[in-house]
Amino acid sequence: MSEGLDQRSAGHDDRRVDRLRRFRRIPMRFVIPNLVTLLALCLGLTGIRFAAEGRFEYAVYAIVFAAILDGLDGRIARALEGTSRFGAELDSLADFVDFGVAPAMLLYFWALHEHRSLGWIAVLIFAIAAALRLARFNVMAEDPNRPAWMSHFFVGMPAPAGAVLVMLPLYLHLGLGLPQDPFYVRFEIAYVLLVAFLMASRIPHFSGKKIGRVPRDWFVPVLLGAIAVLLLIFTYPAQMLIVLSLAYLGLIPLSVHRYLAYQRADQLAEEAKTASSPPSGSV
Repeated sequence: MSEGLDQRSAGHDDRRVDRLRRFRRIPMRFVIPNLVTLLALCLGLTGIRFAAEGRFEYAVYAIVFAAILDGLDGRIARALEGTSRFGAELDSLADFVDFGVAPAMLLYFWALHEHRSLGWIAVLIFAIAAALRLARFNVMAEDPNRPAWMSHFFVGMPAPAGAVLVMLPLYLHLGLGLPQDPFYVRFEIAYVLLVAFLMASRIPHFSGKKIGRVPRDWFVPVLLGAIAVLLLIFTYPAQMLIVLSLAYLGLIPLSVHRYLAYQRADQLAEEAKTASSPPSGSV
């Protein structure tokens, strides 16, 4: 009897030790990427605060910096080998706030409230499109049957790009002094709905995740170009955001063309494989 009690007590102690061991320490390589994600989340929420206070320029900067940090946290996690399911879920939740809710509220506080219900419906559709885009990305990331070349593309406009692009009317107002007139709000609503469609659609967009190495001969020119772009952004932020937004929109047809070229190559390879294989039942 006492021997059985001792065995059960020992088993209970072993389970307790295992639980303590699991929750004992977490390596910093897992902590650092999540800290970057949380900092991006703080910037998105701060952007909402600035928008509510009427400080729209600062709200734009907060959301844009959140998009930059969103591009860094994944790279940092992969570089440190600190990717985790927890980090992926946290990143997705933060992205919805930063790139679905924050830009929608900013545009509504800035101009779309002029048309009240219609403007509110537009920002609701944009936020919903961002949520659907993020959910689809999480599902597709777990698909093991995707061709390797599909890693060069996003299916639908990524949420950070959508958040930066949807604020283009505000950039035009801040950078070029375009009037904030109720007449133009209708076009702004249509533009918000267009960006929402691009996010929810399956139109391919180039992915920058594979950009990690620069050819040796191009190192100095790329470095100088990056420094020039950063200096221009800090000196003329609104004007450069206009240029970068238009450049991204101009890349969409090119990304579609490249995506279709990959698809045609796959189809030709499949047809060649089928033609070279012997018919079933032949000896």
